[in-house]
Amino acid sequence: MLRSLPRLSTASTSSQPAYLVLGAGSAGSVITHRLREAGESVVLVDAGGWGNQGVEKTGIKTNPLHFWKFSMPSALTYNLDPSSKYNYHYHTTKQPTMNNRSIDQPRGKVIGGSSNLNAMVYIRGNAGDFDTWSEIIPEDGGIDWSYKSCLPYFKRAQRDLTPERPFPDLEPGGTDVEDVKKYKGYGGPLSVTNGSTFSTKTYPGKPKVLNRSPLFDVIVKAGVEAGYKYTPDFNGKSQEGFGPMDQTVSSRGERCSTELAYITPHLDSSGSPTPGLTILPSHRVSRINFSGKKAVSATLIDSTGTEKTITPTKEIISCLGSIGTPQVLMCSGVGPASELSKHSIPLVHDSPSMGSNLQDHLEFYVQFHSKKPVTLFPVGNWFPYPWYRVMVGLEWIFNEGAGLAGSNQFETGGFIRSRPGIKFPDIQYHFVPGAVVGQSSFLPHHAYQAHCGTLRPTSRGSITLNSSDTSVSPNIDPKYLSTEEDVKDLREAFRLTDEILHMPAFDDYRGDKLGHKDVDVDDDDQVDKWIRNNSHSAYHPCGTCAMGTVTDSTGKVKGVEGIRVVDASLMPNMTSGNLNSPVIMMAEKIADDILGKKQMEPEDVDVWFNEEWESKQR
Repeated sequence: MLRSLPRLSTASTSSQPAYLVLGAGSAGSVITHRLREAGESVVLVDAGGWGNQGVEKTGIKTNPLHFWKFSMPSALTYNLDPSSKYNYHYHTTKQPTMNNRSIDQPRGKVIGGSSNLNAMVYIRGNAGDFDTWSEIIPEDGGIDWSYKSCLPYFKRAQRDLTPERPFPDLEPGGTDVEDVKKYKGYGGPLSVTNGSTFSTKTYPGKPKVLNRSPLFDVIVKAGVEAGYKYTPDFNGKSQEGFGPMDQTVSSRGERCSTELAYITPHLDSSGSPTPGLTILPSHRVSRINFSGKKAVSATLIDSTGTEKTITPTKEIISCLGSIGTPQVLMCSGVGPASELSKHSIPLVHDSPSMGSNLQDHLEFYVQFHSKKPVTLFPVGNWFPYPWYRVMVGLEWIFNEGAGLAGSNQFETGGFIRSRPGIKFPDIQYHFVPGAVVGQSSFLPHHAYQAHCGTLRPTSRGSITLNSSDTSVSPNIDPKYLSTEEDVKDLREAFRLTDEILHMPAFDDYRGDKLGHKDVDVDDDDQVDKWIRNNSHSAYHPCGTCAMGTVTDSTGKVKGVEGIRVVDASLMPNMTSGNLNSPVIMMAEKIADDILGKKQMEPEDVDVWFNEEWESKQR
């Protein structure tokens, strides 16, 4: 069935809402949805245009033909391209520990934010992450961030569509189907499924263009052969092990961004926001205005350069992300006094930790040629098989998301511990039956790769200003690999990855090494050099307005009034996995606090940790 063309949306107008939400990314979309659901009036602002509904709207210009760049799960790399207008295209400062390279940091410049650009991987993190948060964030009568208090909000957000999934020739490692269901939500806005639902989907009388790669199952078998457990759901009782990896994709095989999940329910049949909601796309936040220590309004600049000021009656909520939120707050006078004085910004409040504590995940690809033609090579590039790309796209459009295009191609993966003494996984694998350069260009070979990254780096960087003008990108300095522990952890991750990819399960597929054939796995210097030259960001910046230092447990900025932060900048420490799902949970949880609602009842559920974690790596 041919999917319908996207709707066009226009903003209603309101200059004095109850709430002003700055940033329509993952957190901003959730906050807006919950405030409107409660009957509160909201103005939602974003520097970008429309995305997942296929609309790029600036003034009267629209381009509905871009819908596939957002909606098609396998098209996830298109908006990472330097030509994309839906991306801020940030870069870090040159990193001396990484051969003086400047590392890409794409962020979504679009309604739905980075949930419209990301790889759609649905990973909540480990229960241990949130229990650690609860220990270091003073509750102060605010919010408890322990895992048992976060789980109800993960479930509230989720609409689980994943099938029950016994794995061929493997036992579920002590986690049965009933256990898995205890951790899932079934009635939320955010659709969650597995790519195999669509890559294996068929219609009577309609042959598949290409079959799902058997390599997705091979990596899991290899992990089990290496001594790790099979885990049927990384978001359930146990994160540790190898198994299927879920994605935020709808039942129709479309990317389920927060724009689709949380904003479109508040658009009428013509695509306009319903009464009480104003959406202002293509409006950049110039500054937040203070009266004394109270945030009272925000000044915006539209695509024509025209200024307008919005004055909410209740609160301003910054959801501009780990780069945008500290930048705007510093440009508005809230930040380290020494940093503000460099740019002649009048000081409203000296917040020494604003913009510090920047964290990010680093990862690398370990790649091999495949001896069998079972990879994404035929559809990875236009040549030499252009018809395959076209046919796979048409299969997705006309058959309700069926085929390879309905999957993000991260269908399986794994979480392991790097060494004894680590209680829960600090290494993550995304497996792809293809080989890419960077995040977008496929190599012209039948090949496969394991994306490998460490999960809890100890390096800490910062966001600082280049200008008092928010249109000028700030300095993004993650200080990657600035601690010996981070270097050691990535080195060990490389070796463990090499071991897994040499398990018997890969013997029928494993060809020559790609990109690391001259690296002696046992030579520290060679491995470290390769890592410094080949690692890149997983695009997970966080921590720059951390709860407990810059903000309190409810996201309110310390030292001022009327302004709250809700985005990944609140994380005191990184979560162990992709960040989109925990950010959505955080927004769901803080939304209740904004509305004065009692927090949902905590849920005590079993969490599995290896009983011998102190003495054994697996």
